Amino acid sequence: MNTMTLWHITGWEFAALAAAALLVGFSKTAVSGANTVSLAIFAAVLPARASTGVLLPILIAGDVLAVLTYRRHAHWPTLWKLFPAVAAGVVVGTVFLVRADDAMVRTSIGAILLFMAGVTVWRRRRAEAGAGAGNGTAAGEGRAEDGDERPDSVATRTGRIKARSYGVLGGFTTMVANAGGPVMSMYLLSAGFRKLGFLGTSAFFFLIVNVSKVPFSVGLGLIDGHSLLLDAALVAFVLPGALIGTWAVDRINQRLFERLVIAATVLGGLQLLLR
Repeated sequence: MNTMTLWHITGWEFAALAAAALLVGFSKTAVSGANTVSLAIFAAVLPARASTGVLLPILIAGDVLAVLTYRRHAHWPTLWKLFPAVAAGVVVGTVFLVRADDAMVRTSIGAILLFMAGVTVWRRRRAEAGAGAGNGTAAGEGRAEDGDERPDSVATRTGRIKARSYGVLGGFTTMVANAGGPVMSMYLLSAGFRKLGFLGTSAFFFLIVNVSKVPFSVGLGLIDGHSLLLDAALVAFVLPGALIGTWAVDRINQRLFERLVIAATVLGGLQLLLR
């Protein structure tokens, strides 16, 4: 890691990193895809590879706060389906990081994020068109908006294929650039999660995955004593962001929630591609 770069940031650059850390807390407790903006800010202020090591402990702090807030809403059958594929994706991402430069990292992740957002929008429009052609749509929507947040079954063959595909992509993107959030957001939305189930499941998922990435990041030189000191200065901004997110989540309806997740994903992908 280029530790000199980390310690010669300007006041404005530190303010940008602090705002990004606050946004991490907000994204973990309200709009998951929003942390792609944090990813883009860190990659803009710091070298792209080095930024992943600095951002990881901040993400873990946000994950802990999210688990404490939404731990009762996690859907563990979905998590168990995802973890083996994610582990494979993390290994592939580690190999990629050994070989890739900053430009390759940015381009690859940006393209994947935009592709996943496009697939999700296409799938949801098809589903809405099919629902609109049938009877009882309004009643079905009412039941979906009320009640407990439970996804469609993950026990079907289609569900297993989807979980493995998204899991590998999520593991790869989270290892390469801490950008697994949008990929998994797209999966959870496509699986039919409502707000609280979405947030509870993703909270446990990313806490476990991000902690498991620490040895890989240390081995690659992305985390060291200097990066952890910068993290210590930034992590204090995660808590107010999480509190804002907890306040906001009950004031965001399901349709707006899904649109915000998709919009944040597209924004993050474009920022990475256009840099």
